[in-house]
Amino acid sequence: MPVDEARLNAFMEKFVHDIGAVMHAATVVLGDELGLYKALAEKPMTADMLAAKTRTDARYLREWLSAQAASGYVEYDADTDSFSLNEEQALALAQEGSPAFIPGAFQIAVAQFRAIPKMVDIFHNGRGLGWHEHDPALFHGTERFFRPGYAAHLVGEWIPSLEGIDARLKAGGMVADVGCGHGASTIIMAQAYPASTFRGFDYHEPSIRYATESARRAGVSNRVTFEVAAAKDYPGSGYDLATVFDCLHDMGDPVGAARHIRESLKPDGCWMIVEPFANDRLQDNLNPIGRVFYSASTFICTPGSRSQEGAMCLGAQAGEARMRGVTEQGGFGSFRRTAQTPFNLVYEVRP
Repeated sequence: MPVDEARLNAFMEKFVHDIGAVMHAATVVLGDELGLYKALAEKPMTADMLAAKTRTDARYLREWLSAQAASGYVEYDADTDSFSLNEEQALALAQEGSPAFIPGAFQIAVAQFRAIPKMVDIFHNGRGLGWHEHDPALFHGTERFFRPGYAAHLVGEWIPSLEGIDARLKAGGMVADVGCGHGASTIIMAQAYPASTFRGFDYHEPSIRYATESARRAGVSNRVTFEVAAAKDYPGSGYDLATVFDCLHDMGDPVGAARHIRESLKPDGCWMIVEPFANDRLQDNLNPIGRVFYSASTFICTPGSRSQEGAMCLGAQAGEARMRGVTEQGGFGSFRRTAQTPFNLVYEVRP
């Protein structure tokens, strides 16, 4: 069939945009690790000034700064030959913990590239690739990517959207944070509810070690503990609240996890599920957010589920209907969406 030149040109424009973004990603990780964004946020600087400030090489910095300016990640003043961050760029690139902080997402992308040889194999043999088999950049990047959203919404919006739970935690309750990873969500909740106790569980032992140290640094280790345990058999009962942040779809047997969560709750307890934003139909997820999550799911979520018992492979774009089905199969009777952001859906689930 003859090639439509206009469509080809449009596709090539998309390619130029995409390959630029891909190559730019590595420069963001580099700048983050070297502290270049944080230094540049202080005041406009030439390459020589930034080099002196960060003890790096000025010639390399000149090229890096030019790449950042071409990508719209820093501002360039030709009259003074200086570079700077505007307020919005600084919020996103230099202020760790801000609700718009994004370098962690680029760390995740780097980890995906490092996994390509393993992905080639599992695409042929159909086996899984466990979370623990990825580069550590994935673990750190995931925490840094999701933590700002949790800090912005978890205590102020998501927990208050659950009927009666905010008051119960203020009075003193017990919470199980299942699949806690580096413990960002657990610690944020503990800081907001000093009368309550929190237990974080994750099968990944290095993450549990990291979370334990983070709780110590945050000054909440007297009320927060972290343990290596799977979602289907973590210890304890009588929890007022169980939480699962952005990981139910990663589990091999989410129904089994749901059953155990139900058993661990008080009769009037609540399960809060936070999942990546997704519509139920594929065609409704073909957008920039879906692009991010489907790509991550190809490398991380779906292979992770397949590596576990059950291998349900819900994927990061599972959608509300499938999440409801998981909870119903797990024995829960009540399910409702209580909050959402451009990146997350929040569900309240009760026995």
